[in-house]
Amino acid sequence: MLFKKYFLTLLQTALSVSLLISCSADNPVATPKKVEANTDKVSSANVTSPKIVDVQPKVEKQFNDGPYIFNTPDNLQAFWLCNGNVEKLTVNNEFVENDNHKQSFNRCTTDVVVDRINFTEQSVLTFQGDFNVVATSDFHGQYGVMNTLLKNNRVIDENNHWAFGKGHFVITGDVFDRGDKVTEILWFLYRLEKEAELAGGKLHLLLGNHEVMVLNGDLRYLHPKYVEVAKKLNQPFEKLYGKGTVLGDWLRTKPVLVKINNMLFAHGGFHPSLAKEKRSLSAINQVFKANLVMDELASPREGWGEYLHKSNGPIWYRGYFKDNGASAQEIDLLLAHFDIDYLVVGHTSQKQVETRHQGKVIAIDSSIKKGRYGELLFVEGDKKWRGSLTGEKLPLH
Repeated sequence: MLFKKYFLTLLQTALSVSLLISCSADNPVATPKKVEANTDKVSSANVTSPKIVDVQPKVEKQFNDGPYIFNTPDNLQAFWLCNGNVEKLTVNNEFVENDNHKQSFNRCTTDVVVDRINFTEQSVLTFQGDFNVVATSDFHGQYGVMNTLLKNNRVIDENNHWAFGKGHFVITGDVFDRGDKVTEILWFLYRLEKEAELAGGKLHLLLGNHEVMVLNGDLRYLHPKYVEVAKKLNQPFEKLYGKGTVLGDWLRTKPVLVKINNMLFAHGGFHPSLAKEKRSLSAINQVFKANLVMDELASPREGWGEYLHKSNGPIWYRGYFKDNGASAQEIDLLLAHFDIDYLVVGHTSQKQVETRHQGKVIAIDSSIKKGRYGELLFVEGDKKWRGSLTGEKLPLH
């Protein structure tokens, strides 16, 4: 009897642990665990608490962050946290009369030069040409790993400027959450995008599930630093990226997919039903974007618009990595329908950039979010390889 009771106790413990793990995985319908009060953790004000598995123990009281820039017809208002204190700068909005105007915002953080505040929806989703491609995913606030990876692989130079010439650089989403350098990455990509275009290249930033979560106020994975930022600025965190903010308006123009030569990129992937129903790339992107932020919609998401924002949509789908997911025949159907040879996706973490389904699916989420390592996918004509954190060229398997 004692052995039986002991066995039942072990079984119950194992089931509890299993349930906790399953609830903590990225899931559009998962219910977040509440963070219990703890003096070592930052409590939330008007923001949903992050999941307990993602909370780091402390936030430095004297931290820097920003700028968060709000755009009005008359002026631009910028807010920073400098050594934990709020600082504000208001300047005239000279972009109204001069599209070529540049405005520098410099406090305690790296200089930010705003050279554009009016953005148009990216409607071109297909790019064809004789250029090199580099791709990665899921930075998750890890500016240091990102910067080292890009420098050592010569995507940027030693001064953090574009060095990839006429090449195309694809990031398949998830800049937000988990890490504490999200703002730095966003302003870096904002600048790099313009530098790439001036060099004849292109930077493609796609929306991932964490961009969409933050824009919709789902802050389960927010680093405690940003909970504190929201408190000090007296704003729900998502409002710092709301309509009328420079970064928020910029992000709202980004697509959820891009096709480059014979490769199709997205954060999560494409459910086989999209091919069976003969959905076009433009329709997928258009309907997804039309339903992007729920608070900005005239009515709730419904029908296909709702479907695209759920688990089988392009930012959440994981079917290429499950035993009961997409079959070989369904992968081939997707490739034929979209007229491509490769599906390139992030979202599902791996130890390195690697392939699935006889090389037809390339997984580029190399777990940069852990802050220790990351890789890039390089494509040069028919050649493909992995760029390591130290800049070593490694075979793609």
